[in-house]
Amino acid sequence: MKPHERQPQIEAIIRREGEVSVEMLAARFDVSAETIRRDLGSLDALGRVQKVHGGARRRQLIREPSHDERRTVAAEAKAAIGRRLARSIEPGETLFIDTGSTTLAAAEPLAAIPNLTIITNSCRLAERLSQAGADAAIHLLGGRYGADNAQTTGVAVIEQLQAFRADRAILTVAAVDPAQGAMDASLDEAQIARAMIKGARTVTILADSTKFGRQAAYAVCAIDDVDVIISDGQLDKAHREALKAGGVDLWT
Repeated sequence: MKPHERQPQIEAIIRREGEVSVEMLAARFDVSAETIRRDLGSLDALGRVQKVHGGARRRQLIREPSHDERRTVAAEAKAAIGRRLARSIEPGETLFIDTGSTTLAAAEPLAAIPNLTIITNSCRLAERLSQAGADAAIHLLGGRYGADNAQTTGVAVIEQLQAFRADRAILTVAAVDPAQGAMDASLDEAQIARAMIKGARTVTILADSTKFGRQAAYAVCAIDDVDVIISDGQLDKAHREALKAGGVDLWT
């Protein structure tokens, strides 16, 4: 059995059992312990499982962090991602932008681009764009207000999104996995992201390297629904190659 045939089976066993040993897997597949260690190393690099001493275990789903926690993680990388995003946008584009510390970091670079139309559920983003003197038509979607993230969510937001069409959906997510796709730790935010994707010509995800190799509870989209991922220079080779194989353009 070749590695590409064996590794999905190993992953399925770990998901079912929770934690397994190298010796158990070696006996199950009738291969050497070293072969299993290489398989586990490959799966760990892709974020499919978590290697531990003597074996591997199922990765835990991440919780939704507070805005302050998100804002301070990889702050420099997020600022660089925001600048890279702005360089790709042409004057006159219409953008869906969701709530997130990375999209917020893009506010000032975006404010320098003339004649944009921006549809967002992020009160902080709308305020930051306005303070930066953005030459943009800003549509702030109304809905249930969440004070922690200064965002609106709920059915009202999703219904309003149906009235718009955008050139791009620009999204932040909690986790990216080449096999599982993009995921979020908040059901409300995942639902809004899906609605933005439905109304956009293209999909751009902003995700620093800390978002890879993790899983979250709520699916946003499959990886082949994503056109571009903008990340930092720390993304490992395994993830870069997996994204390329999935047809995603990776910008850093």
